[in-house]
Amino acid sequence: MSSALDRLKNLTAQISSYELERKSNLKRVEELYQKLRIADKIEVFEDLFTYKAINLSGLSLADEDLGAIKEGKYAQIIAIIYDKNAKVKNKNISLGYYGRAEKLSTVQKNEIISFVLGWRFEKSFRTLEHYHNLIAELKTAIPE
Repeated sequence: MSSALDRLKNLTAQISSYELERKSNLKRVEELYQKLRIADKIEVFEDLFTYKAINLSGLSLADEDLGAIKEGKYAQIIAIIYDKNAKVKNKNISLGYYGRAEKLSTVQKNEIISFVLGWRFEKSFRTLEHYHNLIAELKTAIPE
């Protein structure tokens, strides 16, 4: 019995730490949204999460070389919107342009990368909640 109780305590602690990290992350993303001047293009912070994805050009987001500068490229945060009714389904929108990647300060580079990764972290929670709600809706619509 204590083994099951210990597992429950560990699971509760892990869920609690994820939720605390999520709140902290969302606050940081909102700060960077202002600092990186993304608010100039997207006036309402919550509207950021309507995009399908946010990518980065000029800097690497790959595990093996996170933050590596892509020589000769421009640092830019790009949002991707999907419109199933349009002739071209995916549309890229520049949220922020920061000049040549190799000219960025370490602080600027880290803020840009932190924004993109933080957005993706929050977006993953929202996606999880979306699918959780769909499954719950399906269960009530089709009794077992």
